Amino acid sequence: MQETRRTWLKGTGAAIVGVALAGCNGTSSGEESTPSGDEEQSMDDTSDGEEAVQSEPTHAAVAAEWNAMRMRLDDAFALSIAGHAEAGSSVGQNVFARFEGANGEYGAHEFLETTSEDNYEGFEEDGLVVMNEGLGTGDVEAARGGWEAAHTNLREAIVERVGETGANALEVLRFGAAVNNVELLAATGDTEGAAAVGQEVLGWWETSPAHDAVESADSGAYETLEGAMEDAISAAQSGDMESLRSATSTALNASATGAYAVATSEELAGAGQIASYQGQGWDAAALASMGGPSMGFAHAAALTIYRARVHDAAWLYERGHAEAARQRVENVFAHFEEARAHEALEEASEDAYTRFEDDGLSALSTAIENDDAEGVASAVETINGALVEGIQALGSGVEPALLEAGYFKARIEDAHERYRLGEGTTAAETARGLFETFEANEADFHETLEETDQSLYETVEEDHLNGLITAFEDGDDGAVEEHVIGIREALLSFETAAGSTAQVSAVESGYMAARVFDAGVLSALGENDRAGSLVQAAFQQFEAGAGGFHETLEAADQERYESFEAALNDASSAAQEGGDVGEQSRAFNDEAVGAIYAVVESGGGSFGGAATSIMQDTFAAFEEARVHEMLEEADESAYEGYESALNDYIGALDSGSGVGSAATSYADASIRAQFAVAGAPDEAPVGEMETGGDEEAESDLAGGPNVVEGVPDDADHVVEMQAVAFEPEERTVQQGDTVAWEHAAGEPHNVVAYEAEIPEDAEYWASGGFESEAAARDGWENGQGAVQSGQSYVHTFETTGTHEYFCVPHEAAGMVGSVTVE
Repeated sequence: MQETRRTWLKGTGAAIVGVALAGCNGTSSGEESTPSGDEEQSMDDTSDGEEAVQSEPTHAAVAAEWNAMRMRLDDAFALSIAGHAEAGSSVGQNVFARFEGANGEYGAHEFLETTSEDNYEGFEEDGLVVMNEGLGTGDVEAARGGWEAAHTNLREAIVERVGETGANALEVLRFGAAVNNVELLAATGDTEGAAAVGQEVLGWWETSPAHDAVESADSGAYETLEGAMEDAISAAQSGDMESLRSATSTALNASATGAYAVATSEELAGAGQIASYQGQGWDAAALASMGGPSMGFAHAAALTIYRARVHDAAWLYERGHAEAARQRVENVFAHFEEARAHEALEEASEDAYTRFEDDGLSALSTAIENDDAEGVASAVETINGALVEGIQALGSGVEPALLEAGYFKARIEDAHERYRLGEGTTAAETARGLFETFEANEADFHETLEETDQSLYETVEEDHLNGLITAFEDGDDGAVEEHVIGIREALLSFETAAGSTAQVSAVESGYMAARVFDAGVLSALGENDRAGSLVQAAFQQFEAGAGGFHETLEAADQERYESFEAALNDASSAAQEGGDVGEQSRAFNDEAVGAIYAVVESGGGSFGGAATSIMQDTFAAFEEARVHEMLEEADESAYEGYESALNDYIGALDSGSGVGSAATSYADASIRAQFAVAGAPDEAPVGEMETGGDEEAESDLAGGPNVVEGVPDDADHVVEMQAVAFEPEERTVQQGDTVAWEHAAGEPHNVVAYEAEIPEDAEYWASGGFESEAAARDGWENGQGAVQSGQSYVHTFETTGTHEYFCVPHEAAGMVGSVTVE
């Protein structure tokens, strides 16, 4: 088979690394690329031509932004060096996504392409792509090659725009910010990794052209900066966080002093200083995310809901509603096939995935159809075991135990509802089974609860769980109510004690989804009044806070918060008015799952306090900085917007809510401030994007056949086109199914099949209706086949086999995918 671009991207990463390393002058581990002789030029040797280049305000502002990106490259690689590959990969991917979105004439993305096509391609393909591939696989040396190539190409572009001296001034600021990575890692408790990164930074500094430049321009700033680097290493090794914070602040201030001494333009140094504060902001975001729940936790929380749903199906079956039970199993299967957790479970545990789908869901549906009670019980047990295994594979630390607590609450509520219906024996059996599961330490729940709070542990086990079994058996309504409420409150207390607000919110969202599904069961059993009361109770619990869930969801995603409440209200109305509660419960489930991902993505986590300290120190530094007055005098609006965004960001870090969006807003405010200080306040690309400055450029693009507004109602599957990725990357469909690729984020995309990697007898397909891959590639260059915001590309698959495809403008970033037609 002919080698294609996709094959090259997937299988020859080492070749890319080789190109990157070849462009880095053969540097060894721990060293930055060696500058050429003319890069060692000092401030005193600055030519008239270089000063002319540096006098251009927009060039200085964009060069400062490129320098902020260099700081973020250091963040990603430093995390990888210290053994935090997942966190480093997350930073690297974020850098790529933000770079791709930095458009406009003076945006970092387009201005780099305008400055040098070679540097643009070298930064993106030889640099970011390679670095992120290495970070993603945990290959530190491969990541190093990409990191070096990215730095080399950005520095060359900076030199082109602001001259050698200007580049050296910005580079000094980069090293002042790099010391913050030592504090970041030490704040997580990784003092060994922090010291290792400190040594690495010191090594980079010794080989940097900025080293000699600042030593010549201001020996005092040079000695202070280098001394702060050494002090940071010593403080990290001893675990002295107070001394480490002092060293970080000293390094940042000394680097600013050195930058003003080296630079021939005060405006360039000032813009660079704001960019260094922006770098501090991204450091805080990285630290906060390291302490927060992972995306794996969000997937695990979504899977936990299925555990409750299959028990509902078994409940209906046992009550003689076999068809309704089977339909619920089919609903679970259909939902899982489209869920974000689908691929996550398959990747985390192939065995759990197979047992859940084949040995579990399929077997449960068959057993219900055949009226096989033993088969139903066995299948439910298989599903539960498979999902527990998957949840443990996806989660870490206390996460599986937190989700187990939510599941326990949902199952206790199930038992309570069955008791209300006169099934006291069944309710007691359910509670007894939960007790046995608890004693067996499923998902490490028993041990974690005991270690977290001995009193809560005793309350759950001795005061309530044991007592509930007896109360069910004795038919003691008052005692049942007391114990159910006691378990519910004790487990919520455990969640808030052991988990972050984001983690608790995800657990509570899943628990509420389970309760609303219970209402659907009750409605199917003719218990509409009770179904309505149950949904109302869920609504009241949410309004009362639900362990911080209400406030966290509202802060994370206002639109999702409103649709979550609306769906909950619709389910309540359906129950009270005799409507289709089952349908409304499924609609609410979609909102609950969406809420899980929203709160996890925005969660600050347990290192939020340390992250807050970083930004408080940054604010303090800004208040005393030379650039403070420069910004206030240059543009009052930009100054006020910058301080407001910085204040809001500190507040988000402190509360642990909305950290991601606050970090982005602060970075955007920093860019506006950088342009203002440089002398070009009206040219900031962020302002252009906010006022729709890209609309004219996008209007020149055309979609063509099968590019439509929105997503068609008859689409069988939807693939989201994110900034630089298809989600999901791989999709399995049935012959005759229609797939819609929806623009979800980033710049305009297209969808183009690899001609050599679709079935032999398949008709070629691509957005724009092109008849070949070459025509589709050429078409994109002419503005054809684009899928823009609010649009989707639609294709119906008639030929079985695997179809590989890609997005032309983001192919180098690895934006490729496949559809397997069965």
